[in-house]
Amino acid sequence: MKSQRVYLCAAAICAGVAVATAASAAGPHEPSIRDFAENTVTAWVSNPTVVEAIKVQNALHASLSQDEIIAKDKQWRAETASADRPLINRVLSNDLSRYLAKVSKEQQGLVTEVFIMDNRGLNVGQSDVTSDYWQGDEAKWRKTFLVGPNAMIIDEVELDESTQTFQSQLSMSITDQATGKVIGAITVGVDVEAIVWATLDSKAQPLVSKAR
Repeated sequence: MKSQRVYLCAAAICAGVAVATAASAAGPHEPSIRDFAENTVTAWVSNPTVVEAIKVQNALHASLSQDEIIAKDKQWRAETASADRPLINRVLSNDLSRYLAKVSKEQQGLVTEVFIMDNRGLNVGQSDVTSDYWQGDEAKWRKTFLVGPNAMIIDEVELDESTQTFQSQLSMSITDQATGKVIGAITVGVDVEAIVWATLDSKAQPLVSKAR
């Protein structure tokens, strides 16, 4: 029954994406992910642990040259295939990464990954190891941090070959509420099948209760 449900959901998502693309409209997965961003992710990025960690790293990286940033990114990429991972381990063991791993796990499979970037596009903390350390040349940072407060982008649905799940990335700018200044950005990987079913279940619940 579960496999049939996932199959039907995947088929519906794919068909909906095709229709939305043809009509140049937002994908059918976007409203559910936008609701998740406003109701859940916004609370994450307001947490003092998140804000303080970003501010500390922004100060630490203020004098980094672009060449130094690229060198750190190359080191990270090399470490992903190595048993010796000083840079990766340092990031994964910090308080922010532990917090992100915790909130990700609490979503019970809805979130596939979450990571936070500083004002240079470098990872500050993450729930899982990313393929690179510098995101400053990618839309997830350029279309959020550089745009300003309340910036948000939701990527198209893609099939993750390793997990065979349909996923989309949500990215948002992060603002220090005390100053109103954008200090970083967050990217959250979302299992689209899971969030669609969670949304359908939440809408159906009042109807079931009322029927009783």
